[in-house]
Formats: sequence, C-alpha cells, structure tokens
Amino acid sequence: MCRLLAYKGPSVILDDLLYESEHSIIKQSYNAMEMDEPLNGDGFGVGWYARTLSPEPAVFASVRPAWNNQNLQYMAPKIESDCVFAHVRSASVGSVNKLNCHPFHHKNFLMMHNGGIENFEEIRRPLLAMLSDARFRDIKGQTDSEHIFALFLNHLDQLNDTSNLRHYRDALKHTVDDIVELKQQYGLQAASSLNLLITDGSRMIGSRLVTDSNEKPLSLHYATGHRFECQDSMLTIQGDPEEGAQHKAVLIASERLNEHAQNWQDIPANHYFSIDSGGTITVTSA
Repeated sequence: MCRLLAYKGPSVILDDLLYESEHSIIKQSYNAMEMDEPLNGDGFGVGWYARTLSPEPAVFASVRPAWNNQNLQYMAPKIESDCVFAHVRSASVGSVNKLNCHPFHHKNFLMMHNGGIENFEEIRRPLLAMLSDARFRDIKGQTDSEHIFALFLNHLDQLNDTSNLRHYRDALKHTVDDIVELKQQYGLQAASSLNLLITDGSRMIGSRLVTDSNEKPLSLHYATGHRFECQDSMLTIQGDPEEGAQHKAVLIASERLNEHAQNWQDIPANHYFSIDSGGTITVTSA
C-alpha cells in the first residue's frame, strides 16, 4: 500500500532523509512496520528542488526496489534540498512501470499518494470526462493517483489566484469531493484511502482520509523542529513540536523515522493539513 515521506525546511542531504535514520523510508521499502504487508518493492521515486537552477523539481524514479538501487545510493549523499518528496511503491492500481512511480510532476508541482480508490476502473472514464483537454493529455500512466493529481490541477486551473494557500486546500477538497460523488453515483461502497501530498516547492498540502467513516485511515505522522540531524543512524529532531507554532522544518511520513514517539504527532483521521512557506503546519477536519 506504499510508504511516503515529505520534507520542507533548511536544506538537508538526501542521504540523511532516505537512508540514515533508524527507520528510514528505504528500510520501509523492505520492512514497513505500520502496514500488513512489509514489502514496498514495486519501484520508488524521489523529487527535490534545486532553486538556484530551476523552479521545477528534479525527479528520479525506477521500477527497481529502493533498497537495491545503486544509482540512488550514489546520488543521495551528493544532493541537498530544502523540499523533498520520496515514495516507495507497493503496486495496486497500475502495472510495475516507471510511468506509475510516484511522485508525479507537473511544472513546479509534485504529488504522491498512499492508498487507493477501490474499483477505480469503474469511475475512471467519467473522471477523465471531467478534465480539460490539457489535463487529460497530462496523464501518462495507469494509476488512480495520477488521475487524482490531474483532477486537482484541473480545479487549480479554474482559480484566478493561487497565491493563497487556502486555494490549494480548496482545490484538494473539491478533488476528494468529486471522487466521493463519483463512487456514490456508481454505487461503489468499498472504502478508498486518500493519504495525499502535494507541493509547489515552497508550500505543501495534504490529507489523511478514508471514505468509510467506520474504517481507520492509513498511518501518517508529522514532526516539526528547527532542524533535523542524522548521525550514526540516529535521527535527532531539534525544536518544539507544538502544533501551530512557527517552525523551520517539517517532516511528514507514513511511518516514524525514529523511535522517539515524543518527536511525532499523528495527522488526525479524516483531516487535511497545510504547510506554509514559513513552515507552519495547520490541520483542519475534513
């Protein structure tokens, strides 16, 4: 069912985020602790921003398991960034294909998803009919996740002003509402899990949702602080994790990267969240 990680804050070396912590996302690719199936070996992707070179992110993806990719092992200690998305995949909708690896990229946006729309093929065609020609052409792969991203961008296209973070949140909520309405229209009762993350490189929005109120959403945690350091496989988070306070660094992760529970808080079930350019995280109910 995949695992994901997002970081925003002072520049960090990718190696520290991806490999070096006690329970890094690379370790989650073969030994996930908060899902029934421990393996996430159907490919991976990493997206990061190099602002002095381009406002658009770099993306590196592969269908090889993350734990066994020599290129990633070589690159990670030599790249640093202040905004990073990372995802290890357990394929559900869509084949094991590089086009189906997260994060998905459009201009300065990155998007990734943990979960799935159950019976997605039943609503795929009407969902595509909701898109503009431009957003329809953007879809290259088969995943429900990429279709969700296209629907989000379609809503964003309809806004005259995207300078306000609230507009991003509204576009994401409209996207989820469309999916729920389509499922209801086609009589699809099975729960869909929508742990979503989207960034434009300076701000971030996301959700921890499941469409059946009787079910618990997939795990999603966050940690905030002034900086993150990783030495001798020990991740240290410096700073006060109080929600709503101004922070310089934020980590969002499907699974905690260290064993210090006091460093981490859960994104509450069926909530949206946003992180502004200054690092303040705000959590709101769905």
